[in-house]
Amino acid sequence: MDTGISINLSNSQGGSVSNKADVIIIGGGPAGLTAAIYNARAGLKVMMIEKLAVGGQIFLTAEIENYPGYENISGPELIQKMEKQADNFGLVKVFDEVLKIESESSGFKKVHCASGTVYEAKAIIVATGARYRDIGVPGEAEFRGRGVSNCATCDGAFYRNLEVAVIGGGDTAVEEGIYLTKFASKVHIIHRRDRLRAAKIIQDRAFANPKISFIFDSAVTGIFGAKGVDGVKIKNLKTGTETDLKVSGVFVFIGLIPGTEFMKGTLEMDSQGYIKTDADMKTSVDGIFACGDCIEKKLRQAITAAGDGATAAYSAEHYIERLEGTEYV
Repeated sequence: MDTGISINLSNSQGGSVSNKADVIIIGGGPAGLTAAIYNARAGLKVMMIEKLAVGGQIFLTAEIENYPGYENISGPELIQKMEKQADNFGLVKVFDEVLKIESESSGFKKVHCASGTVYEAKAIIVATGARYRDIGVPGEAEFRGRGVSNCATCDGAFYRNLEVAVIGGGDTAVEEGIYLTKFASKVHIIHRRDRLRAAKIIQDRAFANPKISFIFDSAVTGIFGAKGVDGVKIKNLKTGTETDLKVSGVFVFIGLIPGTEFMKGTLEMDSQGYIKTDADMKTSVDGIFACGDCIEKKLRQAITAAGDGATAAYSAEHYIERLEGTEYV
């Protein structure tokens, strides 16, 4: 594991950071930031540990139309507002990588990080989200950053007046395909099934867009090119026919992998690695809660992550009160 990371400790007042907190939140997406807002507002000392940068996958989203209160807002804008709100309540942020969590007999938790620092808290909230799944075909790794991307917002402008392929059929794939039509001359959406999985309103927009074509019942079996991507190899899953499609970019949105590797053997998970929780976001270990895209659930959206975060924060607060003997019952 690469531990050559830059450690940056900060809080909203710019002061030094203690290694102890009431609540440590691991992950800085919508779930983690919402939990931070709720716990910090309740007067708890809250520390957030984030491996790279606050935001999570939603930071890569160009447009959000279904987050209550905003008719249209970008992922970065929404995250910036959440982060500022959490900072205003005194959130402490640490940029480090969590390697493991240990429970002590006293009920306290120790969080071991890649920097060698050990942080201690009364309660832990895991909000590590999920990352995009790779196709796992020849050329994908080779052309990563040179034609293969998981972020239309980041890379779409590089493909002005060029043809691109989007792999996937869910909300994210189709929404990103629509976004790419702002730049690309043609967007080919390639999906393994005979119909899309995306919400109907998103499908309707895509089907009405003359720049989008659909290749159903098909899988990408390879990505080829010289200095960059020149095309993809496609296999029709019903007929077995293989064809080449010339495109200059490939955008992959075929599902997620939860960021829970560091918790394997510690928390109960499902077969895909999502953390199992109850309705109160309690995990299989007392004092550890989980929320957002890293937990076992059906709908993974910014609004559901925020709701999970609020619930996890509420449960963590009451756990701490029980630990201290101050819970009102």
